[in-house]
This record gives sequence, structure tokens and C-alpha cells, in this order.
Amino acid sequence: MISAGVSGSGALRVVAIADADSFVKWSASLLGSVPGIRSHLLLVQTPLTASVEQQRTALTGTGMLGENVIRVAFAQAAGWLEGQRPDVVLLAGRGPFVRLMGRVIDGLTRRPVVVAGLPGMAIPAQRGALEYRRHADLLVVHSHREERAFAELGRRIGVQVPTALATLPFARSRSRMLAHDRVRVLAADPAGTSGTLLAERPTPSEPQQDRPVRMPATDLVFAAQALVPVGRDERAEIAATLVRAAEADPDRRVVVKLRSRPGESETHLERDPYLDLLPARLPENLVVSYGSMARALSTAAGLVTVSSTAAVEAVALGVPVIALDSFGVSKSLLNTVFVGSGLLGGRSEVVAGRFRHPHPDWLRDNYFHPSVESTWWEHVEQLVALRRAGALPARRVPAARGGAMHEAWHRASVLGSEDRTLSGAAALAFGAPATKAIAALRRGRTPVDGGTWADAATDFTLEPNPFHDSIRR
Repeated sequence: MISAGVSGSGALRVVAIADADSFVKWSASLLGSVPGIRSHLLLVQTPLTASVEQQRTALTGTGMLGENVIRVAFAQAAGWLEGQRPDVVLLAGRGPFVRLMGRVIDGLTRRPVVVAGLPGMAIPAQRGALEYRRHADLLVVHSHREERAFAELGRRIGVQVPTALATLPFARSRSRMLAHDRVRVLAADPAGTSGTLLAERPTPSEPQQDRPVRMPATDLVFAAQALVPVGRDERAEIAATLVRAAEADPDRRVVVKLRSRPGESETHLERDPYLDLLPARLPENLVVSYGSMARALSTAAGLVTVSSTAAVEAVALGVPVIALDSFGVSKSLLNTVFVGSGLLGGRSEVVAGRFRHPHPDWLRDNYFHPSVESTWWEHVEQLVALRRAGALPARRVPAARGGAMHEAWHRASVLGSEDRTLSGAAALAFGAPATKAIAALRRGRTPVDGGTWADAATDFTLEPNPFHDSIRR
């Protein structure tokens, strides 16, 4: 159960610090689930910071008010936090950003409780994700499977960060139904399967209690991702599949849901945007959308993705899904989480509209646990009480091994052109070639068999990730 602030202390002051759009959406949604707190969102300017339009889209439905969102330069962040004196800070950004802001928190006069997390499905649990957040007082995870994966990863690399379970903000519709003693929704309702795209009817052995009732909808929505698949040819195949799906049935819309408009940044670097891969002349029923995923799903008869968290959002709303397995199922495609879900399918099934709902046995372990099991805020309240009592030691960001020059390089790497210091410019000039060489050396040391990235028996990885996804743009 989620409760209000620490008893007798008034409403807790909670600040989320974010930059990229996916972290804005996640952190605002997570705080929006906690009643009785005074929440703010601090957007720090980096090359990844959401534009005003992206911010507006990301905040839709989160409950975070526009007047509680503040945009600041990095140099202003410490002063703003000193003035606000938050009880809790939620660090919401890619690993290097989290570490940089962690150093800011280390310098505050009154140290808040530090919480960190990832904005979507985090299987496999990656070494860097835990290493960069090792200074947090609490790591928020979103499934029992993630709890086990990060615990095992921590044991392997010697990094122990307490974890606590939250309901993924975009999965609440179904989790609420799970919590209310299995509300039953009869599959006999013809409105649930009418229209051009027919969701697969459940088998007689499949329980019917967890499926929300939806109004009829016909759109096929594709949730694009920057990282997967990596290859241009594979991404071009997806684009061609969407065109074929549109041509196969002119009475349904095929919606390519993108996260950023031309010129905007997003969390991860997209090297081959779908706008460049689609033909110049599109079928009239194939459209591009930059709106919120919630809005796209409101008219969706089915969602297609490789491994986007949008699949969880769709399942929560009762929208059937195809998680594309045309290019395989592997950790490097970030889609092993769907093994056993019943959602995996190929391109021909997309064109035919053969979408499906997940197997009930998969749900509880993968993002759809009952809401009473989401106790992350209770953990936060306990940490706040301990800190006020002087019984919670600070978990400080470790000092950089290379001293001041290394610190300057790290700051400039995260802030890009927003860092206007001479030390940052000098550090980048000397450090960028060195880091490229080190990265190449590390990739060369990756086991020939792929190491843990190729190990299908685990839900974590020990080697650096295979995505060449620099924060610098």
C-alpha cells in the first residue's frame, strides 16, 4: 500500500531530477502514484533534455502539474536544491547523469534520501545500470523478476544496493484489477473482438478475470525504439512490414509512434530513424504520431514492438500485442523478458493482425503483481525516518580514479555543450580519444561466445552493453 509522508512530519518534499523524455514520463508517473507529498520535477539541461513538446507529452496523465516543473542549467541545480531542502530525491536519467547529480547531492548541506530507478523493463539487468546507481539509498525495480536479477547481479559484482518493488506506472490498470480479487471480464462481449484487427480469443483454459473492458478500436500501433533492432536492414524490414500491413487493409490505420520529432533528442541515440526508412509515398492509412502512448493506445486494436515498455502499457489496458521475434529472441534485442508470455510473433502475423494477450502465469512475475506488493514508498518513508534520526549513513559517489581531470571529463561528457568550463573542454580534448581506445579494448575482451549477453539461462549481464550509445550527441 502507498501512503502519505512520514507520520507527524507533514508532507514530504520529493524532487525528481531528470533530463530525457522517458525518464520525465517515468519519474512524474511514479511520484504521481504517491498521495500527500509535495513533488517537483527538476529538468537539468543536457543534450538529452526533453523539449517543451516532449515534456508536455511525457507529463500527460501523470498528475505532475506544469507549475511544479522547473528547468535549470546544471550550475543552478545545487542552489535550487539547497533552497528546496527536499526530503527525497529521485534520480531519473541515464547512468552517467545519475552519477553526476549524485555528486551534486553529496555537496548539499542537508542530505536527502536518494532513490534511483529505470524507466521501463530492465531485463536483462545490466552491470552498468547497477554500477552507476550504487550510491543510491534505494533502487526501484518493477517486477519480482527484476528483483531477483538485480540481487544476483549485485552478488556477482560486489555492489549491494537495497531494492524495493514498485508497480511500473504504465501497468496500473491491470494491477488494480489483480488487487481487487480477480474482477471477471467475460470474453463473450463481441465489442472486444470486433473490427478489422481481431485479437485472439482466449482458450477455454485461460482465466478471463484480468482483462479490462475496452471500447472497439482498429489502429495498429507500432512502438518504435532507438536501440533495437540495431541493423539498418532489420529496421528497414520493419518499415516495409508496416507498409504491407497498411496496404493489406486500407480501412485500418497503421500508426508509427515515435518519441522525438526531427531535431529533438531522446534517451537513446537512433542511427536509422524510421522516417528515413519509410518510402516517400506512404499509404494514406499509414501515419506518424508524436503524441503520448496512452493516446495512441486509446484507439489501438493491437500494438507491435520489439521490446518497448509500451507492450506493458498495452497489456495493462487490455490491448493485444505482438512482440516481434523475426530477428530472434536474445538479450541484445532486449526481448527475453517476453519468453513464456505468449506475445512473441513474426512479421506475417503483424500483417494479418494476429495479436494476442499474455499468458496469465507470466503476468505476476513480470510487471503485473498485485499493487499491495508494491512497497517502495514504505521503504522510502523508513529511510527518511532513519536519516532524520542520524541512523542512515550517506552512500556517496566514489571519487573518480583520475582525479579532477577525470571529474571534468565526466561532467562535460554528460552536459555536452551545456558545460562551458575550460576544464571540461580540456578534459574532452584529451579524454575522448582515450575513452574510445578503452572502450575498444573492453569490447575486444568480450568472450568470443558473447559471455553473459549470450547466456539465455540468466537475466543479467556482466559485460558492457553492445549498443554504441554515447550520451554526447
